[in-house]
Amino acid sequence: MIAIHKNVQLQPILTKDVLVLQGLMQNIYPAAYSHFWEDDGAFYINNQYSELHILKELSQENAVYYFVLFNNEIIGNFRVVWGEKLSGLSQEKQVKLHRLYLHPNCQNKGVGKSIVSWLEEEASFKNYQIIWLDAMDKQEQAFQFYKKRGYKYHAHTFLDFDLMHVPFRKMNQFYKVL
Repeated sequence: MIAIHKNVQLQPILTKDVLVLQGLMQNIYPAAYSHFWEDDGAFYINNQYSELHILKELSQENAVYYFVLFNNEIIGNFRVVWGEKLSGLSQEKQVKLHRLYLHPNCQNKGVGKSIVSWLEEEASFKNYQIIWLDAMDKQEQAFQFYKKRGYKYHAHTFLDFDLMHVPFRKMNQFYKVL
């Protein structure tokens, strides 16, 4: 367990935690993203949070995956890939903030800010030069959150999920020089 703030901890996700992570995402994801999908996000949850996919992500070299705890309750997940580079940036040492999902009831309580601050400190300590991430274009709250923290727009990509409504497929890539 990693204490990053008085009420916020990170708990490594282990292979035995697959069902907990699946249940968590069935609870969290639709509240924020169901309107992006023809099937309310079932495809995404069943694909990205299938047992096989979770085990693949847990075994990826240089990746770490955590449950986010707030007041000792699991309220989200957080995944980082150390050494993954964003195309078009020259800095050698980059880290990707791959996932940060928090339960809507725990947003605007400083949890996300604490996690991102912790990652920035860890990356600096490990001599990384860039933190980058993908964020949904239609999630204005996320865009503003990262902008306030000094992240800059780099480029965008488009998701190719057939069941995702076309206007929601744009993903913005943001980065911050440490």
